[in-house]
Amino acid sequence: MQTRNLGLGAMSMSGSYGPADRDESIATVHAALDAGITLIDTSDHYGAGHNEMLLAEALKGRPRDSYELSVKFGVLLSPSGLPGGQDSRPEAVRNFLAHSLARLGTDYIDVYRPARLDPAVPIEETVGAIKELIDAGYVRRLGLSEVNAAVIRRAHAVHPVADLQIEYSLVSRAVEAEVLPALNELGIGMTAYGVLARGLISGHYRPGRNAPGDFRGRTPRFSPGNLEHNLALVEALRRVADAKGCTVAQLAIAWVAAQGAGIMPLIGARTRERLAEALAATAVTLTAEDLAEIERAVPAGSARGDRYPSAAMSSLGVG
Repeated sequence: MQTRNLGLGAMSMSGSYGPADRDESIATVHAALDAGITLIDTSDHYGAGHNEMLLAEALKGRPRDSYELSVKFGVLLSPSGLPGGQDSRPEAVRNFLAHSLARLGTDYIDVYRPARLDPAVPIEETVGAIKELIDAGYVRRLGLSEVNAAVIRRAHAVHPVADLQIEYSLVSRAVEAEVLPALNELGIGMTAYGVLARGLISGHYRPGRNAPGDFRGRTPRFSPGNLEHNLALVEALRRVADAKGCTVAQLAIAWVAAQGAGIMPLIGARTRERLAEALAATAVTLTAEDLAEIERAVPAGSARGDRYPSAAMSSLGVG
């Protein structure tokens, strides 16, 4: 595993886990690029556009061909910032892209993808609109996010899908049944987000320390009862990490990377300290024995609680 096989997810820099330090966020983006990370992932709804503008500031002066931007679109927001559905109509796709290009200060997006499947719009229509943008030079590649194998196949029939972004970690393994085999069959890559389950399996999470605005307080895996059970799994994982001479976070990231050559873990760091820890995961090599030990510590399906609140789970292609 090499550094270029990690991506930087910027969501946490725009308030999802509570207030973030703007200067430290920008310094973290710079450190990631300097370390050899080239893919930066964002969405037009992170901080209602704040994340894209932050990245524009962080990337100012950097050669455009030295990094790639993965951008999700389509999540509708209320004035309070809460999500309220997805709009993936062709005219909406063009509109969302125009705003993203302006906020990011660029004339093209490397990977453009609907953040969620819009149940009111056939995926073929959305992909057709993105294909037109690719043909016009505004987008380089088509991506998808959080869809099932059937939708992947339908989209791929209209235009080749370069990459699926979906949650994948030791405690989120639903993709293994059908999605991952479909990606391997079709030659589509995976950008795995949530590799540390929003900090749950980072080895650093402590109950009762969520900052105001941290959405984890509304997430079932972090709710009383479930959280204690899940943190016990982390302690079992810590024993494996200690024996391996790495941190829990590094072990969890290395495990995701070891699941396939086409999988790129997204590192959701918002500080240089956390980024440095994650980067060191590239030096962790897992043997078959190591993988078996990890499986015994955190068996598939052993975590308690869904990865999103119930209202959001309905928009996911797989649990």
